[in-house]
Amino acid sequence: MALVYFDFSPFSDKNMDIYLGAIGGHGDSTKQQEKHYYLLSELQTLVKDLPSSFQQRLSYNTLSDLALALIDGTVYEIVQGLLDIQHLTEKNLYNQRQKLHCEHQTLKQDLVRKHKDALQSCKSHNLALLKSNQQAELEALEIRVREEQKMMDKKIVAEMDQKVVDQQNTLEKAGVPGFYITTNPQELTMQMNLLELILKLQQKESQS
Repeated sequence: MALVYFDFSPFSDKNMDIYLGAIGGHGDSTKQQEKHYYLLSELQTLVKDLPSSFQQRLSYNTLSDLALALIDGTVYEIVQGLLDIQHLTEKNLYNQRQKLHCEHQTLKQDLVRKHKDALQSCKSHNLALLKSNQQAELEALEIRVREEQKMMDKKIVAEMDQKVVDQQNTLEKAGVPGFYITTNPQELTMQMNLLELILKLQQKESQS
């Protein structure tokens, strides 16, 4: 192939800037292609660790699109941000549940103490009635505790479900293939596998 030599003498400074910009752009394009090929190759290797049923669903085009989405590193930052929010949410919900559990324990202890004091000062002819009333109080408290725990667990599930929707929506808008709002268990597992690939690749890149 013959080399072509350019005479730059007629170029104005502006034209020279345009030309050098084009050369730089071509260099950036080549770097992007190399990065894309590297990421795709790494993803193809990582996919082999997934169950075969999911490997079959991750086509070459899907992995190529995923590699393309990861080139500039923005998706890594988005995923890390989403994970940080998720961990904070989980910690907050766990603390709320622990607080409720402690409140319930205190209520039970107070009631047992109250019952013990009442039994000690109770006249014998009122003992049977007192024990019956105390048993009713204990059962009422147990019902209250179960209902409040059930409401708390429903709240936790609802908030975590909403976090999943937020993650799906954010990653879909970021152009990450395979992500969209769904509650289908198979699709959710696929999205979790895709997230795992992204995180493993991020870890590998950060170590290199």
